[in-house]
Amino acid sequence: MLIQYVGFIVSRASRSYNFRVIDRPGEEREFTMNVALESFRLTALKFQDGPDLCFARLKRELADEAVTPHAKTAVSISEQDIQIYIEHQYPRKGAHKKARVAVGHA
Repeated sequence: MLIQYVGFIVSRASRSYNFRVIDRPGEEREFTMNVALESFRLTALKFQDGPDLCFARLKRELADEAVTPHAKTAVSISEQDIQIYIEHQYPRKGAHKKARVAVGHA
């Protein structure tokens, strides 16, 4: 399977990130992942994070096809998706340092 990022479209309320999934030669599917514009203002999410966030969410959606027959072709990125992404991409400074200190003193 090949996932290609096609680009994005900006509307008044969201950014729509478009992807093409090629399962086999000649078998293509198109997916749109929507991120509310206010998510970029209200969280640590940056515009340049959009494609990566949506790519990760699309991969999860496609992995779920083992359980559900077809992945949704249009997905709204949730606050939970954004929070998970931010925690992974931008861990709090010192969080792992405190964990190492605690382990060292145990």
